[in-house]
Amino acid sequence: MMFTGIIAAVGRIESAVTGPGGPNAGLKLSIECGSLALDTVSLGDSIAINGVCLTVTKKDSGRIEADVSGETLSCTVGLDGPGAVNLEKALCLGDALGGHLVSGHVDGVGRVLQFESRGESFLLRILAPHELARFLAVKGSVTVQGVSLTINSVEDLAAGCAFAINLIPHTLSHTTLKALTPGARVNLEVDMMARYAERLARFATARPAIEAADS
Repeated sequence: MMFTGIIAAVGRIESAVTGPGGPNAGLKLSIECGSLALDTVSLGDSIAINGVCLTVTKKDSGRIEADVSGETLSCTVGLDGPGAVNLEKALCLGDALGGHLVSGHVDGVGRVLQFESRGESFLLRILAPHELARFLAVKGSVTVQGVSLTINSVEDLAAGCAFAINLIPHTLSHTTLKALTPGARVNLEVDMMARYAERLARFATARPAIEAADS
């Protein structure tokens, strides 16, 4: 399944119930979907919740249920209890690509360093893990809590990679990002085109050595 990072609605996790296998086995989420149109959503469809692709297991009157595994909980934030969440239905063939191609597979968890007003907009600065630094570039794309955003600056630090984003009022009013504060943890997904480019570059560099070893 693919997404675009353009949030369709803000919903709310109403409950996160531990399954019979215990907390390590995952949770069953009940989500109130706000203004998200569910008429085209069927059981088994995918919805991105705070940037995490989950499968709809039940649908009923403006609500859905979804199971989240222990593994997913261990590498994401914002799915383990009640709270507001960003929602996006999976991309269909022929839909407009308003953001960028997003898989709904979180690459790491970042930490908000700065969130402050800059005129009519807001500056959001996030510290990403070291392993994501090679995928973050000025004017490149990144997904934060499921929201497709453009990177304005990148700074490599001892603690990780700090990148800055300019948030316009529309984005703040239509997502949960308006509630961020310094220290908050956020789900990050890097641009998959950057991931493929990095893999191609590494393979091109390693190939002569591989061929020499095989000869």
